[in-house]
Amino acid sequence: MTVELILIDGQPASLDVLAHQALVNYGAYTSFRVEGGAARGLDRHLARLEQSALALFGEAVPEGRLRDLMRMAVRGREACWLRVSLFSPEIGHRDPTYIGAPRIMTAVFDPPPPLAGSVRLMTLDYEREAPELKHTATFGLMRARRAARAAGFDDALFVDRAGRISEGSLWNIGFVQGDAVVWPHAAMLAGVTQAILRDGLEKAGVTQHTRAVTRDDLRTFDGAFLCNSATPAASVTAIDGVTLAELADLIEHLRGLWAASPLQPL
Repeated sequence: MTVELILIDGQPASLDVLAHQALVNYGAYTSFRVEGGAARGLDRHLARLEQSALALFGEAVPEGRLRDLMRMAVRGREACWLRVSLFSPEIGHRDPTYIGAPRIMTAVFDPPPPLAGSVRLMTLDYEREAPELKHTATFGLMRARRAARAAGFDDALFVDRAGRISEGSLWNIGFVQGDAVVWPHAAMLAGVTQAILRDGLEKAGVTQHTRAVTRDDLRTFDGAFLCNSATPAASVTAIDGVTLAELADLIEHLRGLWAASPLQPL
């Protein structure tokens, strides 16, 4: 993936600011595909940025300013991947006390390909810090992905200290039991794609449950899928030693629900 353009508050990024970003791992972001100046679930991405700004910096960025900077970043591009990051140069290791509206970094990339069509997962005891936020502290999840790859799997599926399955490294997971979809109940990031799929499934009349799911429950499911903004739905074909059916028809249906979600102009 090649970065096409990085702007800070709409201006070319300076070396000093980029150095701060490289050395101080405090901030939050959201990222999504832009098509023709619009994105699916944009209202949810904007709400995520507002929640993160209030939680991490004590002050939100006006929605109008976020939209202006997003439009400026993607101008002239028919399709791209946009990352919007929140940070503050006033916050550092020696003095983390600053309270105020964060600065906004926009980065434009080529649209990434989706994850593989079928995925094999390894469960791992791990909880992201402040899991409700999409923050920049990614050491733990990258270490988990590396451990899964080293063990011969594609990715890691997190299990919290209570033994509940929560989320994956970069995605949410859903399970299939008969005609119902089961979403795990645990502390996690509420994914935008997950929310879009839940809304679509509800409109389609598909039964959904949210409940605690443990490793012992895995053999009771007929299948599973993961979802994120780059991959609306992909089959999970194995978790640890449990083999799961691919459920191609369901994956196609989920991708259709994603595609039917309206594009919202930036």
